[in-house]
Order: sequence, then C-alpha cells, then structure tokens
Amino acid sequence: MFALDGILAPVVTPFDASGAVDGDAFVANVRAHLDAGLHGVVVAGSTGEAALLDEDERARLVELARAAVPKGRTLLVGTGAESTRAVIARNRVAAERGADGVLVVAPHYYGDAMTGDALRDHYRRIADESPVPVLLYTIPKYMHFALPADVVADLARHENIVGMKDSSGDAALLRGYLAAQSESFKVLTGSGTLLREALSLGAHGAILAVALFAPALSLEVLRGAGGEDAAAAQARLAPLAARIVGGMGVAGVKAALDTVGLHGGAPRPPLRPLGPTARETLHGLIQTAELAGAH
Repeated sequence: MFALDGILAPVVTPFDASGAVDGDAFVANVRAHLDAGLHGVVVAGSTGEAALLDEDERARLVELARAAVPKGRTLLVGTGAESTRAVIARNRVAAERGADGVLVVAPHYYGDAMTGDALRDHYRRIADESPVPVLLYTIPKYMHFALPADVVADLARHENIVGMKDSSGDAALLRGYLAAQSESFKVLTGSGTLLREALSLGAHGAILAVALFAPALSLEVLRGAGGEDAAAAQARLAPLAARIVGGMGVAGVKAALDTVGLHGGAPRPPLRPLGPTARETLHGLIQTAELAGAH
C-alpha cells in the first residue's frame, strides 16, 4: 500500500508553444517537486487542468510521471468524470500505466441529481471495479456542492476506498470527514490556508497547489504543526494559498512556478494567463514570503 501521509504535489501540465503537452517540462517539474521533499505527486488534478486534457494526454502524463516517481513516493491520478462508466475506464488506463491510486472528484454537471444514494452507488461501483485504491475528492469551488459527511462515512468502509481529499477550506466540513478516519481511510486537506489547523485536527497530510511553488514552507508546517515555527510558516503560506491559488487559479499557480524557476507557462484556452497587474501582485506576494528560487 502506498503512503497517504505528508504533502503531495498536484502537478501542473505545461504546454509548448503549439499548445501540446510539454513532456520534458512536466518531468522536470515532477523531479523538482520530489527533490524539494514532497512525498508524491498527483497527475491530472484540478491544478493540472484535467478538464482540458484529452484521454491520450492523460495516459501519457501518467507514463511520464511513473518513470520519474521512484518506488516509495506516491503517484495518484485524477480520474473523475461525469459518468460512472468513464471513471471506470480511466481507472483501468491509469492503473495500466503505473498509478498507485486514483483521485475521483464527484460528478457535478447534474448536481441536483447527485443525491446521497446516487453518490454512494457511483463510488461503490467505481471502487468495486478499480484495479487500484480509490480516494474521494470534494472541491465545492468547482462542484458547487460538497460530499456529505454521512456519505463519506459510508464509503469509508469500502475496502478499496482508502481516503479522500477535502478542498473545501471549511474546518467544520473537515471535522465531519475526519470522523470517518480510520487505519484504512485517511483524510488529506487540499487547503493551504487551513493546513496547520487541518493537521492539528487529525488530517494525515495534504495535496497542495501552493506546495508546488512553496514546498519548504509547506513542509515546515507539516513537520511542526503544533509549534511556533510552524505557526510562522503558516502565516507566510496562507496569503500565497489564498491570493495566488484561490484568487488567481491555475494561471496564478503557473505564473508562480515560472517565478521560482520551474515550468509553468500559459494555461490552455479558454483559460487565460495572468495580466500585468495580477503578475505584479503575484511577484509582490512571493517576494514578501521570501520563497527560495524566486526571481
């Protein structure tokens, strides 16, 4: 079983001048994140522009990541889709190409139809048929609802559902999910602003976009969650998470990677790169946080 402790990097997908996936830049980023001490990577997540990738691109990214992620470091793959059938197919492809586990965001296009019973049936069938372990994923910002805590508690008892990522940034919701935590089901936060609090409440770790460009600060919070140094690190981390990740989205994360010497570049249309004013704000935030590698 792979580790679900520590901080995992939800890697971006760099594109070249033609708009195609830039495999060399992608691999360079993955290696840099691992060299910085992060405990694994997540491919084709929200920060990886999963919704804008085709199926061949997803498969290629998993192959590239698997070759760069050594044994002992975790490789998760985002496989969420609007139909149960599509998730099952994506899970098989991810497993064939070396994924340790899959991260499955809830279907949300037909949000009003996503009752507790519909979500339970969806995830149970996925878990029954997945060749690798499954993690639930709730991100109300994009789903426009949150997985109910009672649904999570029921699903946590499935032998092939091993954890979840909570990107709500809501401590009350997180407490509800943590009530389902056990030796076989671990909860990770996706909120950089809530990292220290989440760890203190019992979360096992995090999948953090802010850790892509601020790994040292993120790891400092992880290592000393109850101490003064961690509090100081969290105070420096929170504005980066809130204003760059939360406020500027994928374009902001990619611009931040460029600023610290990694590969970001432009997002894929219809997403747009940051404008001059936003870039100036971003550079000021990074300078204030004193991030290593920033230029």
